[in-house]
Amino acid sequence: MLPVAILQHEASQGPGFLSDYLQQQGVPSLVFQAARGELPEQVDHYSGLVVLGSNRSVNEALPWIEAELALVQQAVARDVPVLGHCFGGQMLARALGARVHRNAWPNIGWSRLWVTPAARGLFGGERQAELFNWHYDTFEIPRGATRTLFGTHCLNKGFALGRHLGFQAHLEVTEASVRAWCEESRGELATVDGPAVQSEAQMLNGLARRTAGLHVLARGVYRQWVNGLQRPRITHLHGGW
Repeated sequence: MLPVAILQHEASQGPGFLSDYLQQQGVPSLVFQAARGELPEQVDHYSGLVVLGSNRSVNEALPWIEAELALVQQAVARDVPVLGHCFGGQMLARALGARVHRNAWPNIGWSRLWVTPAARGLFGGERQAELFNWHYDTFEIPRGATRTLFGTHCLNKGFALGRHLGFQAHLEVTEASVRAWCEESRGELATVDGPAVQSEAQMLNGLARRTAGLHVLARGVYRQWVNGLQRPRITHLHGGW
């Protein structure tokens, strides 16, 4: 099958568990450093498009953000499945015509979210999900999409529209990536506070258990998204199946 294109923006925010899952399923993938202006030339050459997190806001007037938005819009127009994590979820929301704006307060660390009834099949029947978060902005649910997750300190945490999935959270993080993210962001953590902000110690507490639980949930989400990827058309000879 065609490879999945993965757009990465920060060294500490790589595909992580998603990369492991795709490899286990025999799904090829290519990582593009989108913040450096590296993007796929044609979205049609890929079975799906993944957009990872970023320290930037999707509303910033940066050339690479506008180019990436155009690529996601192209994927939506051509029915290439998009999977967005945090910044990626915001980018998908914008591509679908929804507004992205500042949340009431920062959302940093682990939080327990509620799974909507319509999305429980996506999360293995679970009513709640503990996910990792690191964001200041939030998205509105695009027209025609279904909310999949909601939280106490951020209402819109996920949505689905056809084969497209957007999350205002990180399902892909690993123990190593959470530790690296906390280490590089100590200056940021020293200046930010709020009811949904955890300290580095709080984020690292029970990290192995938390990431293991996260990956159980992520595996189900990724399985459904992968099942919707573009498959090559098979030409049947002699007019029959």
